Amino acid sequence: MKPKQAGAKPAAKTKPTIDGEEHLQRVRRICATLPETSEKISHGEPTFFTKKKVYAMFANNHHNDGHIAVWIAAPPGLQAMLVKTEPEKFFRPPYVGVKGWIGIELGAISDEELSLHLVEAWRLIAEEQKPRRAKSRGSSFHHEAG
Repeated sequence: MKPKQAGAKPAAKTKPTIDGEEHLQRVRRICATLPETSEKISHGEPTFFTKKKVYAMFANNHHNDGHIAVWIAAPPGLQAMLVKTEPEKFFRPPYVGVKGWIGIELGAISDEELSLHLVEAWRLIAEEQKPRRAKSRGSSFHHEAG
């Protein structure tokens, strides 16, 4: 048996619980300001909905991937651009990444920037849920008498 060497570093451990809880509180604080937001556990993680559609999902070392992150809905093309320009902050998350969603490393982003991304994700999903206005059968041009 080998004697333990003085000053030897223990194997690296992930610490999702302490950091994870703090980061989850950041996400909750921001999402709580958005209209019609609710939080439920989905797929084992806190997930944020507007009405009945998901716009953000917290991921605390999901399947031991090492990320303490939030996965958010994003407009087409944004994921590729952010992952390419800032890979230390953004990544393509599993499952929803194929739909253009963005993973955000919560330890690498300010509250201000995180808020901007969460609001945009909320807006994107909320817009999808707006009732479609029926088009009138006549001309699409409407002139008000004046």
